Amino acid sequence: MKELLQLQNICVEIKDYPIFKNVNLHVQQGDIIGIIGKNGAGKTTLLHILNHDLTPTEGLINFIQSDLKVVLVEQETESHSFKDVSTQEIELLAKWNVPTHDYSKLSGGEKVKARLAKGLSQQTDLLLLDEPTNHLDEESLVLLIKQIKQHKGTIIFVSHDRYFLDHVATKIWSIEKDQIISHKGNYSSYMKFREQKRLSQQREHEKQQKMVERIEAQMKELTSWSNQAHAQSTKKEGFKEHYRAKAKRMDAQVKSKQKRLEKELKKMNVKQPDQEYEVQFSMKANTKVGKRFLEVKHLAKSFNRRLLFQDSNFTIQHGDKVSIIGPNGSGKTTLLKIITGLETADGTIWISPSVKIGYLTQDVFDLPLEQTPHQLFERETFEERGHVQNLMKHLGFTASQWSQPIKNMSMGERVKCKLMKFILEERDVLILDEPTNHLDLPSREQLENTLAQYNGTLLVVSHDRFFTEKTTTSKLIIANNQIYKQLSETALKINESEELRLQLETARQEVLGKLSFVTKESKDYLELDQRFKELTKRINEL
Repeated sequence: MKELLQLQNICVEIKDYPIFKNVNLHVQQGDIIGIIGKNGAGKTTLLHILNHDLTPTEGLINFIQSDLKVVLVEQETESHSFKDVSTQEIELLAKWNVPTHDYSKLSGGEKVKARLAKGLSQQTDLLLLDEPTNHLDEESLVLLIKQIKQHKGTIIFVSHDRYFLDHVATKIWSIEKDQIISHKGNYSSYMKFREQKRLSQQREHEKQQKMVERIEAQMKELTSWSNQAHAQSTKKEGFKEHYRAKAKRMDAQVKSKQKRLEKELKKMNVKQPDQEYEVQFSMKANTKVGKRFLEVKHLAKSFNRRLLFQDSNFTIQHGDKVSIIGPNGSGKTTLLKIITGLETADGTIWISPSVKIGYLTQDVFDLPLEQTPHQLFERETFEERGHVQNLMKHLGFTASQWSQPIKNMSMGERVKCKLMKFILEERDVLILDEPTNHLDLPSREQLENTLAQYNGTLLVVSHDRFFTEKTTTSKLIIANNQIYKQLSETALKINESEELRLQLETARQEVLGKLSFVTKESKDYLELDQRFKELTKRINEL
């Protein structure tokens, strides 16, 4: 394949903190490269360097083709224009069911799809995508995978989504410490390679340590012999000169052997593998008296002349852990805003007056970005400040970030800052809107474990099925302009027509998934495409 660009000895420092050192990488035409790494490792920084928004501290990016067209789709933006849309962009927006009215009024998933449609519809040589799967429902994710596989240019993307990385990446760039490791293959392939490398390094290190112990024992023994020879040379009356000469010969032998052993030691440079990056935190809630947290009767809401839901009734008890399920644009975030009083609706809503609610929004721009964590989490005593700083350390922050503005943080680190507030305040009810967006894998896993043990009431919006299955025990499903309560141990009681619709939609989803992995030239394409059209027709007829 033809080479597209080269990164030559790239070094990046931010506020004297090294992000990358001596990075050398190659990009070839047709590569689909997934960038992985912990929050704050420099993934987004790398994309901005490739997009010419940032200049590396040292090194050179050599574009083989001088007129290379590069487009960046950012992970979060506060504004986006629907003016001057191309035909292909209009088609993508229609496939993704994205309204082209006021961008600020769109759901999180619709905003992502609007930006992706703009990027994917352009004729680019290099397309850069920053967390493209955030906020996307399953159907939208399948379509994105299909679009990326059909894209003719080269793609470099940042993601924490293991499924997505496995299905589209042909190469992985893993940012570890201040280095970038390049691996040909997908995410699972890289993780196997990484584990084998770590095990091999650990075995070599242990073997080396045994050799070090043997050499050090030999050197200790030589030193002991030398000391004995010198001791004898002072005790033997009448033979002192003989033993002094013997001691000198022993010294020469010892020094010669020591130098040889020291050279052997210098050759041994196998380091013990670094400890795996870990994130640790926990959450507690105050114990509340009473059974009910929330009771909703005849709830109805329309948005921009579009009906979201009507005549919906449900109750949430204290201690319930509920996931809110529905496709992009169905009204999940709107429902959370209604519950928290940020949005009005028709119907009756009763909330226990004694509860303390913590509401984590999707927005990463609603923090005081000019403030530092020191200012945001201001505490009176040294002990309290130490507790906050220790929590930051367990969340993966560096010591220097305590006094740096939040605007300098990555999106994932901003989410962690918001989580810190709830950890410190021990809220009775947590309402979390897409809490895993932007979080690295260790942070997601720790959040899963923490919420599974959380003793308060939990309402979660998330498209991560594994996450919701681990952290919640019941569902609020938004479908067909209704909100249904579904307990894990009971079936959803809806009429036969609605049940049939769900079955057909599931079948269509499976067909769409299979379509994303075949080309139009494949013998299976026509059959799958026909099946998809038949299912769509039956769903529309219901």
